[in-house]
Amino acid sequence: MLRIPNIPLPLDYTEELLREQAAKALRIRPEEITALTLVRRAVDARKQVQFIATADVQLKNEAAVRKHLPKNTNIQQIQPFCMPKYRAVTLPERPVVIGAGPAGLFAAWVLAQAGARPILLERGRPVAERQKAVQQYYTTGTLDPECNVQFGEGGAGTFSDGKLNTGTKDPRIRQVLQTFADCGAPVEILWQAKPHIGTDKLAVCIPALRRRIEAAGGTVLFGTKCTGITVTDGKVTAVQYEQDHTKNELRTDHAILAVGHSARDVFAWLHQAGLPMAQKPFSLGVRIEHKQADIDRFCYGKAAGHPRLGAASYKVAAHTADGRGVYSFCMCPGGTVQAAASEPETVVTNGMSCFARDAENANSALLVGVNPADFGSDDVLAGVELQRRIERAAYQAGGCTGKAPVTLVADFLKGQQSAAFGSVAPSYPLGTVFARPESCLPEFVCAALREGIPLLQRQLHGFLQPDAVLTAPETRSSSPVRVLRDPETLEAVTVRGLYPCGEGAGYAGGIVSAAVDGIRCAEAICGIASR
Repeated sequence: MLRIPNIPLPLDYTEELLREQAAKALRIRPEEITALTLVRRAVDARKQVQFIATADVQLKNEAAVRKHLPKNTNIQQIQPFCMPKYRAVTLPERPVVIGAGPAGLFAAWVLAQAGARPILLERGRPVAERQKAVQQYYTTGTLDPECNVQFGEGGAGTFSDGKLNTGTKDPRIRQVLQTFADCGAPVEILWQAKPHIGTDKLAVCIPALRRRIEAAGGTVLFGTKCTGITVTDGKVTAVQYEQDHTKNELRTDHAILAVGHSARDVFAWLHQAGLPMAQKPFSLGVRIEHKQADIDRFCYGKAAGHPRLGAASYKVAAHTADGRGVYSFCMCPGGTVQAAASEPETVVTNGMSCFARDAENANSALLVGVNPADFGSDDVLAGVELQRRIERAAYQAGGCTGKAPVTLVADFLKGQQSAAFGSVAPSYPLGTVFARPESCLPEFVCAALREGIPLLQRQLHGFLQPDAVLTAPETRSSSPVRVLRDPETLEAVTVRGLYPCGEGAGYAGGIVSAAVDGIRCAEAICGIASR
């Protein structure tokens, strides 16, 4: 099979045209291609708006075609993708996976396929029950600290855009995408340059993955909050958890710690138990909302609205004069800003979209890089406390009602408080209150945003829309701590058999990278060599 990259295509291309373009790249007739598969399609809007595709082809006589390809060609011979088949392993005790986010789910899925019969503990509830808890929070303001946008089946990513793009190049990425597709995610994720599932589709495929784990011999326990681990002679021997106010213990030789970036209680008892941890840089900022139609126009010009383009997305970044980064993150086309608190009397924002991305607004985190030197303390949990102070201050700025502080871009840049909305209405579900971001965010973050927003305007004309809405605060972009582990064995540096994993432990930055890290940790337990 040959892989052909960089195939230019008009927006209204047909499969026949794709075949013709692939044949042209190979210098053959289209009928010599016996099978063609689209493996990637990206939008190129630099000059004219078009697609750039990558396709895999099977040929009647591949050897002859390869022989006559130019020496400098970027056409490659590849092997068709096959999902891995894990050999059976025998472990003294059933492995325990703590957390049912992407890292934990994929770790448990690999262990289950290997016959290891994992036990997966999740403090929150299944997706269907979790949706009810989140809706109750949005309707009444009553937060369930154990089941919310951060905690529950699927992790924080379940209530997001379900973005599956990643900057990593690990070969397990295709395994993650194919697994999601097999569990009911749209097949487009297999070829989109920026694949996404959407909250509505994640609510279907996450339970499907859980059922596969159970069918393969795994056990999934909901409402089970991990409260500690037992270490004997430098090796994990048990995991403690609470369920229905009852304390329980599981004997185990292997535990994967995939608790997510908001499990602050876990970070606290890990630190108290003496597990080596370190402060980690993260980011703080706001959510910025524009009209999606405006973003489409900024990005695509006259092609905006074409049905094959869908809702436009953007990614912008700049550095202030002192070198601090200001950048967009987790951009949600056609989405809404979410109330994402996991602790009472706090305000936290996040973004989400359904698969169709058809809501009126676009939103994105607009973040400023924060380093340990900004934490104000050498304590390993100082970053957590910084997040918490900001979230509590935002709650107070919102009148202690759960409403989020908001301002308009033009007023923010002038240093004044807004009084009325323009064309963009905020989508935060608990309501908003006009307040300057300084009411909750550190001054250095606000200063960086003021300097950075005009710089971002240079990259995306229209980004500095005067009535775009800034909703504060965005605090949970990544974990503020790292649980130290051996880079070879992936075990915690002082505890054999314990595998800090995923975004919460500081080793991933999104759904796909967390899932890949979960696979790697499970493979390490099974004794499978790194790919």
